Amino acid sequence: MNRKTRNDELDRLSDKEFRESEKTPLVIVLDNVRSLNNVGSVFRTADCYRVDKVVLCGITAQPPHREIRKTALGATETVSWEYFEDTSEAIRNLKKNGYEVCAIEQAENSTSLHSFNPERGSKIAVVLGNEVQGVQQDVVNASDRVIELEQYGTKHSLNISVCAGIVTYDLFHKINTIKELKH
Repeated sequence: MNRKTRNDELDRLSDKEFRESEKTPLVIVLDNVRSLNNVGSVFRTADCYRVDKVVLCGITAQPPHREIRKTALGATETVSWEYFEDTSEAIRNLKKNGYEVCAIEQAENSTSLHSFNPERGSKIAVVLGNEVQGVQQDVVNASDRVIELEQYGTKHSLNISVCAGIVTYDLFHKINTIKELKH
């Protein structure tokens, strides 16, 4: 029998320890995301994998907000974030700071997430788009590359919070430089 681990047995970082801890060199950019629940879920994923920061752009709502807080479960208090009115400006800023910008989108000449193998320690920014329109075409054009998640069903896309979870988990393991994680 496998007994579930109790929360007090998980040896999690305190909020202060988290803010001071080494981060994964990964930024998640939300390009005009409408759903506040999606925004909150992305913050929670960012906390889970010690993402450097979340960048909110355009119509994407910003903390503090009750609907974001509902799914973030406190992650807006630990994960760094910033807001840009224009996603292209955010992309330029990230590139200037040494990030390789990757739009997560279905596009010609895209690279599958499975095949994308950045060097350990690479600074990566991933751009996730609007729930209906996806990543804006000008943002796709400004990105260094396009990464695509292969899909084999009848639907054409994943919910952005699900997509963010898959991409963040994968890139955490590919680029992570955190030497010893506290469990």
